[in-house]
Amino acid sequence: MYPVITISREFGSGGHSIGKQVAKKLGVPFLDGEIVNQTAVESGYCKELIEEQGETATSANRWFDISAASTMYFQSPQDEIFLAQRKVILEAAKKGPCVIVGRCSDYILRRADIPCINVLIHSDMENRKVRILERYGDIKDVDVEKRIKKKDKQRRTYYRYYTDQHWGDYSNYDLSLDSGTLGEDVCVDMICELAERKSK
Repeated sequence: MYPVITISREFGSGGHSIGKQVAKKLGVPFLDGEIVNQTAVESGYCKELIEEQGETATSANRWFDISAASTMYFQSPQDEIFLAQRKVILEAAKKGPCVIVGRCSDYILRRADIPCINVLIHSDMENRKVRILERYGDIKDVDVEKRIKKKDKQRRTYYRYYTDQHWGDYSNYDLSLDSGTLGEDVCVDMICELAERKSK
């Protein structure tokens, strides 16, 4: 049986696409947007809020958590969303092989002692800018590089906030792949080959 595969990815590196292709090739469920749908059911929050808060920790939320903690117990919407996502991720992984994108899934499964392959997809800035423009079209009045850096910073902060570890640190992953150098197809093949080996 294939192991669960988690995909952490830099914004614009193609991690979502690579994860989706891996799931299709292995014939296992793919969880990215579906996590949002299931988290909405679990938490009662709307999908738009979950998409906004699901992988970003804002300074406003952190300040409110700290200030509220000094006077009373308070669980912010972001914390509730994280816990709901965590439940969705654990339930999916316990059901069997699947591919899960982002949302601290590598850390969550590692803490739960669920066997998995943790993959980091990254790329150089120029390749990422090209991918973003291909996916979203010509974004007028937007500095694409600035947007990429901001998104990465948000993911890094979110990961640090909920795991107390560094997002992108090689020691958290079994496989780190440069999608700009290797191309998506090679990344997919390498992840699938590792999954095949682990399944034996």
